[in-house]
Formats: sequence, structure tokens, C-alpha cells
Amino acid sequence: MEVMFAALLFLLCISQIATATTTKALPPATTASSMLTCTVFGSVQFQSLRIRMAVKAVNLGFQLPSSSPSSFGSSSPKLRKDRLVFRSSTVEQISFTESENSLIEALIGIQGRGRSSSPNQLNAVERAVQVLERLGGVPDPTKSNLIEGRWQLIFTTRPGTASPIQRTFVGVDFFSVFQEVYLQTNDPRVCNIVSFSDAIGELKVEAAASIQDGKRILFRFDRAAFSFRFLPFKVPYPVPFRLLGDEAKGWLDTTYLSHSGNLRISRGNKGTTFVLQKQTEPRQRLLTAVSSGRNVKEAIEELVSLTRNNGEKEPELEEGEWQMVWNSQTVTDSWIENAANGLMGKQIIGKNGRIKFVVDILLGLKFSMTGNFVKTGTKMYDVTMDDAAIIGGPFGYPMQMENKFTLELLYSDEKIRITRGYNEILFVHTRTDASRMN
Repeated sequence: MEVMFAALLFLLCISQIATATTTKALPPATTASSMLTCTVFGSVQFQSLRIRMAVKAVNLGFQLPSSSPSSFGSSSPKLRKDRLVFRSSTVEQISFTESENSLIEALIGIQGRGRSSSPNQLNAVERAVQVLERLGGVPDPTKSNLIEGRWQLIFTTRPGTASPIQRTFVGVDFFSVFQEVYLQTNDPRVCNIVSFSDAIGELKVEAAASIQDGKRILFRFDRAAFSFRFLPFKVPYPVPFRLLGDEAKGWLDTTYLSHSGNLRISRGNKGTTFVLQKQTEPRQRLLTAVSSGRNVKEAIEELVSLTRNNGEKEPELEEGEWQMVWNSQTVTDSWIENAANGLMGKQIIGKNGRIKFVVDILLGLKFSMTGNFVKTGTKMYDVTMDDAAIIGGPFGYPMQMENKFTLELLYSDEKIRITRGYNEILFVHTRTDASRMN
């Protein structure tokens, strides 16, 4: 009966996901093999379409006990123009200290809340965290009003003691993960929330909390439930918290709380470090939108409008290696045309107006296309790509291809670049390293 009920519930979830996502293009970095993996009721696994939904409770800041020991559309000769008109708008700017901003900068570009990150990225985050922890922030944070409220999980480490739930679930960018902290009430609580989407619903895991000292919160899990928009009732999470004894207990230390009340660093009883924010800055919101595949154009507009309103200096095409993480094109032809038009893979900006597209194919083969760019006006560049080849080790097979287009640089910093390029398609790139083109 439990299996049948789980299957029925999952099918309802999938029907809502399919309805909510069929009209939205997945990010280009998403492939058929990079599906979201999850377990329903801890034992029954399902797969539907290209999404496997995870509905296990999240471990955020403490160990959750268990009850048991872009892909492209179909081929089409037409390429849809997607012109985005940017409007002037007032965007609230978030204030960070210099040390806090160093942490935010280190977090920009990290995917999976730390799960998909390079050693250099992790080291940069660790150094920034240690600096803030030495500074201390607000004294006795558990007694401060600033710790109260809803926090979004931005980053978490993955020590060997982390639960399988944390390792697989928290790292899924498609979902948003929050923690609510309410200590100054008659019923102090810490709640972990996984938001599947506004159209689907959420999972909320609650724990009764108490303050041990100025930094440590003690907790005990006592209830959890799924709230789905398409069901008129909540679905209890089937974990017997009362029967688990000490396994349902834990603690959470707040090692840094900003004086603005917007940034928090916590360490859990399983050795995991967490970085949380109440408000994210525009670049963070853009990358979150890219990861979830929702409201990307709105996030682009916000960031570009903010830059214009601040009167920042004209951006330039910076040298280095840039990974394409999103584009606004939804219908294309063959992969070779996608690669030649910069719709996939990496873009390397070299010296003296040199530019290269690189796409990993398979079995060590790469598609490479080299060209030149010339600045023709404010934020405008003429690009000519005319040297294409399939590369395998020291060998190359030349291809007769040429592509010319105008590139408009809408936004650029050391981590993120937004452009309007081939066929007026919008692109979002993130910098992968400081590689130069040979």
C-alpha cells in the first residue's frame, strides 16, 4: 500500500513538473544524462521524462535521520530571434563589507551549492569563511534579532560524514533550499525547506529548538510534511522522529552573523559548513535563475539595468576562458551549427582580437573554431569565425565553415558576462579560469 501511494503521489508530482516545464527551455548545460535524481519515501525510485524528482528531506545545518539503516529542441531550419529590450529600473543594492564581499565573489559561479566546484573555488571560499569567522560579526548571534527569519542556502561543504540526502539533494540547483530560524517565540523552531517551484510546492522539515549559548542552537526533529499546490492537503513525511531517540537530535553553531543581518555562516554537528543569505545580489539571482531555468531574462534585465543606473564604466571583452551556461535560443539545427554559432561549449578570448569556440564532443574529440573580433562602437564588436576543425589529440580535420555576426556586450565583470550575439540571441557566460589562447 505504501508503495502504491508513493507511486501515485510521484505521478501527480511529475504531471505538475511536466506542465510547468514543457514551455520552458532547459539550460544549454543540461544534457539528457544530467537528470535530477531523487527518492520517494526513501525506497521507491522512479524516472519520468528527463527529470527524476527528489522528494527526500533536506539536511541543512544538521543531520536529518532516516527511517531506514541544456538540451536543444527538435531540428528546425528556422532560428527564432529573441530580442530583449532592457528597461530602466531601480534595483535595491545590498551592502557588504569588504570581507563579506570577498566571500560573495568566491561563491559566484559555484554550482550545486558547492557540489560542482573546483579545488581553487573551494579554497577561495574556505579562506573567505575563515576571515569572517575570525572577525566574529555580531556577538552572541543566537540572542540577536538579526538571526530571525528566512535564510537561503547558498553554499555547503560535503564532509565524509554528510548524509546521502545532503550529498544528492542539496546539490540540485533546480530546487531552492531555505532555513527558517525563529528563536524568540513561545515555540522556538528551526525549519528546513525545499521549494520545488511555486507551481509544485515544498517539503518542510521542522525541529524544536533551544539556545545553549550565544552561538549554539540545540534542536530535535519532530515533524515534516510535503505541501503540494495540486493537493488540498499536506502529505506527512513518514519518519518516526519520536522513535529515533538521539538520532533526531543535533546542534548548529553560528560562527558569523553580519551586522546587516544578511549573511550567516554556520557549522553543524556533522562537520558541515553552511553559507546562507537573506537577500542575494543581482549576479547571484541571475545564476540561480540559470540553474533553475526560470526567469532568466528578468534576472538579466535587473543586472544590466542596475549597471546602467550606476553609471559604471563601459565593459570590455576580457581575455580568458568562458563557459556558456545559458542562451535564449530554443530551436536550432544540428549540433555542428550550434557549436559554430557559440550556442554550446566554451569561448576563449585571446590577445590581439582573437576568439575561439571549443566544444567537447566525445572520446577526446573537440570541435574548434577560431576567428577575430574588431570593436566597432560602444559595447559593439564585429566577429568573424572562419577556421573550423575537428581536433583529436595532435590531429585535426579541417571544416569549411564561416560565420559572421555582431556581438553586443551588455554586462561583464571578472566572473560573469552577458552578451547579445548571433541572430540576436542572449548569452550568459561564466569565467572558468584565466586561460589564454595560444
